[in-house]
Amino acid sequence: MRRIFPKFGLSRFLSGWSIGVATLISLNFALAAQQPPSKEVEIQREAMQKLAFLGGKWSGPVTIVRGPGEPLRMIQTEEVQYKLDGLVLLVEGKSSGSDGKPQFSALATISFDDASKTYRIRAFNDGHYLDNELTVLPDGFAWGFDSGQAHIQNTMRLTAKGEWQETTEVVLGNSPPRRSVEMLLQHQP
Repeated sequence: MRRIFPKFGLSRFLSGWSIGVATLISLNFALAAQQPPSKEVEIQREAMQKLAFLGGKWSGPVTIVRGPGEPLRMIQTEEVQYKLDGLVLLVEGKSSGSDGKPQFSALATISFDDASKTYRIRAFNDGHYLDNELTVLPDGFAWGFDSGQAHIQNTMRLTAKGEWQETTEVVLGNSPPRRSVEMLLQHQP
């Protein structure tokens, strides 16, 4: 039996489908590029300016208490910079011992969600991450999270001298808060 229509193979369908999808995506990007910035983006950018004081490089001592025994004393650096034209703050923290060898590193992003009117921090360390609400204070910020029965609270404030003072307190059950991290950083030129 002879066919009147040529074979319609799957590969021809997929290549045609792929071209169609690629065309639609490129048209959407072209249209988005022509759109003026949305009001929401400007609201986000304006909210993020409340954290402008964090920008730059900071360095100073950090003390970490992990339990009984001597606390760890290291040098902490924090590099903070705006990304995506002011919509996101990128914060990279590193601790090093007296020998200069890295001991700890973390990376965080801070952004503003205009729909919920909240700031969000997403912090990464040792293959784990947290995504939590961040509260902007008149002279700093605070954020916390639960880990099992423990509640961990981080609070950063600028001192009268313009130093970055941050503490981490741990509350286990109904016990009083126990300070586990304390750092005092100076803004670097």
